[in-house]
Parts: sequence; structure tokens; C-alpha cells
Amino acid sequence: MTRNELIGNILKKKSFLCVGLDSDISKIPSFLHGTDDPVFEFNKGIIDATADFAVAYKPNIAFYESRGASGWVTLEKTVDYIKGNYPDIFTIADAKRGDIGNTSKLYARAFFENMDFDAITVAPYMGKDSVAPFLEYPGKWVILLALTSNKGADDFQYHPDEENSLYKLVFRKSQSWANEENMMYVVGATRADMLSDIRKAVPDYFLLIPGIGAQGGSLDDVVNYGMNSKCGLLINSTRGIIFADNTRDYAKSAREKAHELQSSMEARLVKQGLL
Repeated sequence: MTRNELIGNILKKKSFLCVGLDSDISKIPSFLHGTDDPVFEFNKGIIDATADFAVAYKPNIAFYESRGASGWVTLEKTVDYIKGNYPDIFTIADAKRGDIGNTSKLYARAFFENMDFDAITVAPYMGKDSVAPFLEYPGKWVILLALTSNKGADDFQYHPDEENSLYKLVFRKSQSWANEENMMYVVGATRADMLSDIRKAVPDYFLLIPGIGAQGGSLDDVVNYGMNSKCGLLINSTRGIIFADNTRDYAKSAREKAHELQSSMEARLVKQGLL
């Protein structure tokens, strides 16, 4: 998917919502456990209910690979279902890969060739040669971890001399590897007050923002500090949507929560003059 196609879908749907498919088998409604593939049935219900309001889906790979071979089958079926039924929706493998070049080549093949994801999250801390194999695929995206919202981010991502903080070095260095047509950055929503400076560093790049809702991030703050002239945001919500209800009405509840977020996003797109 190209950058212009992604932007066009944001404007068409009046939404920059990414729904996280972190489908924990221990949390899905119990009535699904009698089906052949409970997590896939759960994912289908969520996808069908929210596709009107979402521009992206982001499965966290840990929830699938932790189940062994059957989990990988579920993941592949989920991606195929999205591609077959909602081909305009951007798919992100939240895999946080990044290793020496030969290994990264195989990771890239797994997620871009075998499963046809549009994008993958990558840890950049082994440098350019660990990221480059993911950038060899036309039409595919790399989403670099830059500034995360977890407590442990303070251990390495910051520095007493702010200009030498690791996350700022990631922004500066990585822009020589790729451009805004095939690279994005992960920035946690709970760091929204830092988005103004981040936008100065990467004014034209998309930012994938996790942490809205259950993690305490504010949609208003993210938009105020982080939106650019093309929107430039994919805001992820997971638990607040997919686990909004644990009954047979789980998909209906997920749709209602996704619609609420999409309506808020539409209002902000209008306010920013993008609609």
C-alpha cells in the first residue's frame, strides 16, 4: 500500500484508527471455545464489526506464536481474511523484529512474502544492516520503534543531555535509510507532550501511536501535538475495543467503541481542515 493510498483511505473513512488484534485466547468469549479455531472466529467477528471505522489492523505476533503451529495458522488465516474481504485496510505485523542481516531477510520473507502484511514493526538498535532487508520490498513499510510508552523506556531511550537521547538519534540516523513513503515510527501516546519536538524531527512521516484508552493516552493531546498536514497518524486501540464485552455481543460492543473513536477522529480531522 502506498502512502497516498493510506492517506486516501483515512480521508474516505474519516478515521485514522488502527485496531490491535492482540487476541488472547484466555480473554475471548467462552462460547467461541467450541469452534475449530476460536481466535480466528473471534478475529473475524471483530474485523467484520469494525472494518467500517478502521484503516489498519495490527496483530501483536506474541499472541499467535505463543500458541505454536496452530497460532501461526490462525495469524495467516486472519491476514488472508482481511486481504480477501477488506483489501483497502493496512495490515501491520507487530513483531518488533530486528537482527543481523541474514536473519532479518528471513523475518522479512516470513511477514512480507508468506503472510503479505503491509508493514512490520522493527527494533532499530542493531543498526542499518538489521533494518535494510525489510526495506527491500516495494510497497511494504517498516515501522521503527522510536519512543515507547512503557516504564522501562526510561532505561535507555532518554539521556540527561536531551539532544543525545537514543530516540532522537533513531530519528536522525534512520532518515538516511528510507523516507516517508515506506517508513513510520512508533511513538507512545503517553509521551504526547513530546510530539511537538518529534514532529520537528520527522515532520512528514507517519507515526503509529499505541497507548490510547486503557493505557491512559489522550486522543486530544496526540492530535494537538502530533497531527501534520496529511494527518500523519495511525492511532492504535486494542483492549478498549476488542475486549469491550465478553459475551455473545462482543462484536457489537467492539463496533460501538470503534465508532466512538472514529467519530472523535472525524471531528479532529475537520478541526484541522483535512475534511
